[in-house]
Amino acid sequence: MEGDAESRSRLRTRAFLDGLSLMKQGAEARVYRGRFLGKAAVVKERFPKAYRHPALDGKLTHRRTAQEVRSIVRCRKAGISAPVVYFVDYVTNCIYLEDIEESTTVRDHIISMQQCGKEASNLCALADKIGQVLARMHDEDVIHGDLTTSNMLLRPPCDDHNLVLIDFGLSFISALPEDKGVDLYVLEKAFLSTHPNTEEIFRALLQSYSSNSKKSGPVIKKLDEVRLRGRKRSMVG
Repeated sequence: MEGDAESRSRLRTRAFLDGLSLMKQGAEARVYRGRFLGKAAVVKERFPKAYRHPALDGKLTHRRTAQEVRSIVRCRKAGISAPVVYFVDYVTNCIYLEDIEESTTVRDHIISMQQCGKEASNLCALADKIGQVLARMHDEDVIHGDLTTSNMLLRPPCDDHNLVLIDFGLSFISALPEDKGVDLYVLEKAFLSTHPNTEEIFRALLQSYSSNSKKSGPVIKKLDEVRLRGRKRSMVG
């Protein structure tokens, strides 16, 4: 009976998802956009991996789904803007999230401002806001795992810097400065490769982070160590 109920649940979910618009598909999940209970929603579906044993795949996928939801909820409880979690289906490993309508990625916003020749001071204000949000997130011991300017949204109007963090698919909870330092290093690499000539902007971001985090000292120290390791790997590789 339990197997029949699970099969029916999977069929209902599949029928519902097929009625939504597929936004993107990665190696780990598909992301859909549509309506859920009358609200604009984004649905993230973690699909089975054929190369893994089904029992192991089920456990790993369930754990990853739970970690993502836990990180989002923890951020929201701390006053960090992240999508509302409407519903979690652990049978099909689907997360139903608020769709941040009419938003712009920080990536697109920075590129647009650079193309328009806006002064660096405008971007420094945005960097200050990002630093504040990441400081609060790390003080809550949430590690995002995939910090890029594509995973940060700005609600309109963009100049208000109403920042929303998204895509916590690789997130986890950790109090270790090493994990937080790596989180910042991932952002630094992504930031400077996506947005050339923004070293000053990223320095402003780190300054804001240091000023707003209660635990920034050991984290910045670890960031420097991670940078050194990265340079050594580049020289050897």
